[in-house]
Amino acid sequence: MDVTKVAHACVRITTPQVTLVIDPGSFGPADATRDADVVLVTHQHADHVVPEQLVAALDADPELVVHAPADVVTLIGGPDARRRPVRAGEELAFGDVTVRAVGEWHAVVHEDLPRPLNHGYVVRSGPHAVYHPGDALTAPGEDVDLLLLPVSGPWLKLAEVVDFARAVAPRVAVPIHESLASDLGLGLIGRQLGPDGLGIAPAAYRTWSDGETLALADL
Repeated sequence: MDVTKVAHACVRITTPQVTLVIDPGSFGPADATRDADVVLVTHQHADHVVPEQLVAALDADPELVVHAPADVVTLIGGPDARRRPVRAGEELAFGDVTVRAVGEWHAVVHEDLPRPLNHGYVVRSGPHAVYHPGDALTAPGEDVDLLLLPVSGPWLKLAEVVDFARAVAPRVAVPIHESLASDLGLGLIGRQLGPDGLGIAPAAYRTWSDGETLALADL
């Protein structure tokens, strides 16, 4: 299983049988879902999904299927056979991949703002698994090789990032949801997550760039 960083919180996961895209939002390319079999959306915020782009992708590819929280499914014209609502704890299967939805609500930004539904996803193929939590810090409740670790956002502080990564205890954690941080800020965050800072042992923290692919078998 290969995981490619597209942009911000968007990743592409590829196995011999399936290509999944998670969170093709407004900070990434409009064609992020091209050639995908399945799109998973964690929640309704624009940096994670652009409804009109996803509707266009569904219209262009009659085989594409979207799984998302119920409020997102409504935004894209569902529910129907290709726009399917996901519930917390639900397990899905696509070819050689299984997916489990984790958690129910977006992290609190401010008490005056409503919290949308948020489902993270554990994606597993064979012995390997990757976890994308969306905009929440809900532990997956199972071992994962790779944690896609949110590192910046109005709902997040560094102490929470560190504690979450330590609690999940993946083999490797890589940053996502970093677009709101400056290069200086990302450098500071990276130093604290690494062995010369607070650290997230037993996990190793490594950076990656848009377009970079990690093979889970090589972690």
